[in-house]
Amino acid sequence: MKYIIIFLTALIMVASCKEKRADNILGVIKEIDSLFKLQYPDDQPGASVMILVEDSIIFSKGYGVADMESGITADENTFYNIASVSKQFSAIALLMLEEEGKLSLDDNLKKWFPHFKADFFDKITLRHLLSHTSGIPDSRDRSNREFVTKATDVESYSYIAELTQLNFEPGTRYEYMNPTFQLMYTIVEKASGMQFEDFMRERIFSPSGMEETLYFQEGRAIPRMARGYLYNNEAGVYDEFDYGEESFFATKADGGIYTSVMEFIKWEMALRENLLVSEGVLKNAHSAKIDILDMPGHYYGYGWFIEKRAGFPDKIYHTGDNGGFQIYAARYPDQKILILIFSNRNDRDREGNAAKVDSILKKGGLI
Repeated sequence: MKYIIIFLTALIMVASCKEKRADNILGVIKEIDSLFKLQYPDDQPGASVMILVEDSIIFSKGYGVADMESGITADENTFYNIASVSKQFSAIALLMLEEEGKLSLDDNLKKWFPHFKADFFDKITLRHLLSHTSGIPDSRDRSNREFVTKATDVESYSYIAELTQLNFEPGTRYEYMNPTFQLMYTIVEKASGMQFEDFMRERIFSPSGMEETLYFQEGRAIPRMARGYLYNNEAGVYDEFDYGEESFFATKADGGIYTSVMEFIKWEMALRENLLVSEGVLKNAHSAKIDILDMPGHYYGYGWFIEKRAGFPDKIYHTGDNGGFQIYAARYPDQKILILIFSNRNDRDREGNAAKVDSILKKGGLI
């Protein structure tokens, strides 16, 4: 008899825990919706917000307008330029190629770019590119607006071949640098023997189930595309602010991907299930390689930022900014949580919103 009582008590406790968790999730949903709905009015550029906990989407909602001209509203299938969040895809490509023995992260730049002139390229490795510690300055030519808005990866990084000095000794400091990720465009092609986009499609996107995700290219149709916007104070309107208005949309390895929050979940699952690289390789990419001195508690790994904050587990994340696009993608690997905030306006407090979402999830018992 006592065993039946113990069993029934256990069932009641399980049911009670499930009910409490459900109540917590309802509270989380309400608070997150309240956080974003006032920031993204129905008649202004908006955002798509999604939160995945384990295998369940507990929150998914679009706010505002994806395209002011057509009036199409934002939702979970709206495609945004995710800007520098694209870097993690290029990082995984390099890590995949290393696992296959086609390159080594200890390779120096002279191996892959023998025409680079200065001797210091002998001591800059692929590890330095992945962690923004190469010392290479961003001295791209910005005098020609046509070039700035339309330059490809190879055109954009071409100045590096003629460099005569670095900003610092490789590996000693962190300095965020887009051109060094653009170098990966050529490295992937040389190491794989494939065109960059073909490699990313066949080896990264398709195995992840991201069948619609693609890179920007002038004239290429993008499904359900959001336009980026910037508010014009003088005219009192939102001006389009993406390709043609802002720099380097045409580069790919550092920030050219268009995707949706729904497609990005497939990327998250591919990482969790080790479909692309092994668990150890991914953990290495998520480990701190360098302190970010002006962001206490933040570090950079290989293609991801790491945040270490008291009272929270380590958060692995990246932000993206280009034109009017303001992107945030964060994961708590141990808790199997993914947080996505994709926006086509750049005038909101992304970091403040991210911290508030973290606190809401913690209060709800999910973190």
